[in-house]
Amino acid sequence: MRLSIDGLQSSTPLSTMLPAVFADDDLAQSFVAGIDEVVAPIHNVLDCLDTYFRPSLAPLDFAQWLASWVGAETDGTEQEPLLRAAVAAAAYLHRIRGTVRGLSEAIRLAFGVEPEITESGGGAWSARPLGSFPGDPRPRLHVHLRLPDPTPADPHRLDTLVAAARPAHMPYTVQVTATTSAERTLSP
Repeated sequence: MRLSIDGLQSSTPLSTMLPAVFADDDLAQSFVAGIDEVVAPIHNVLDCLDTYFRPSLAPLDFAQWLASWVGAETDGTEQEPLLRAAVAAAAYLHRIRGTVRGLSEAIRLAFGVEPEITESGGGAWSARPLGSFPGDPRPRLHVHLRLPDPTPADPHRLDTLVAAARPAHMPYTVQVTATTSAERTLSP
């Protein structure tokens, strides 16, 4: 929420725009000074409007609104750096949505951890027609996420994220486990 700031000066004071006859009129000068005080925060926001659309510089409440505006995969519980990163990457993630890379990146931005993804798809090229299809004949997707301290809400959150970012036709399963002490010591 944008609020007024005590002592904020208007970038375009109205007193300088009054006709010369009001330059010495105390009532007119006081009146427009009051208007300047009310309008100064609006001018301040408009002067800095481009920074509101940069997730790294926008106020936190605006970045949260911007997340919903650009369709970032957030649920409102992310830490501020992850929220800002998700908003900044939203357009890129929409371009690669439905791919393993897109799903992996969306999960990494939401949880801060790289997931293990296995899927049945494949790609191949052949100069001869009627060759065998790559991958498994039955589609499947499995996402395994290892978290340092998983909460009971994490599997549901992961399930919701995978359901939104996976290919529409692909059945999927999710799994959240705790990292072992050996994995914690190896991670940076």
